[in-house]
Amino acid sequence: PLNPMDNAQVTSQMAQINTVNGIEKLNTSVEGLSGQFTQMQALQGASLVGRDVIVPGNLLDVDDGVAQGGFDLGSTSDTVNVQVLDANNKLLDTLELGKLGTGMHSFDWAVPSSVKDGAQLHFKVIAKAGDTDTHPTHLMRDHVDAVSTSGNSFNLELTNSGTVAYSTVKAFN
Repeated sequence: PLNPMDNAQVTSQMAQINTVNGIEKLNTSVEGLSGQFTQMQALQGASLVGRDVIVPGNLLDVDDGVAQGGFDLGSTSDTVNVQVLDANNKLLDTLELGKLGTGMHSFDWAVPSSVKDGAQLHFKVIAKAGDTDTHPTHLMRDHVDAVSTSGNSFNLELTNSGTVAYSTVKAFN
């Protein structure tokens, strides 16, 4: 840069130096905005504390003798069965839901009086298209206890699932 061959080279080199400086300033600005965005998310996310969300998981939510769970099917399934299991993986019941289309689905199960209150009930969804498993995503309701940020990520502290990324939330109740 200090010994150019002609004026065009000087101009070109000065433009390159200015471009690099501009990119560095832009990166600094974007990093600052990203941090502010994360803080804004946390502030807005504080309104979720005390509410319920739907996240991946297979625990049943029991309220007034009715257990609820859900799942997401990536494709239409000819047969969908839900197995209700206790904490020891003992099969308590099987719900036959039949043919279901793509998307999120929920189910209710009347908890019999023989099942103790507070039992860790969970479920397993078996869905098939013909003879092929369709691998549904299990969904459960969980309670938001707190929100937190770590670096540039926004997280929810849930009663049963622990810390989960906000991006894993499928729905809000």
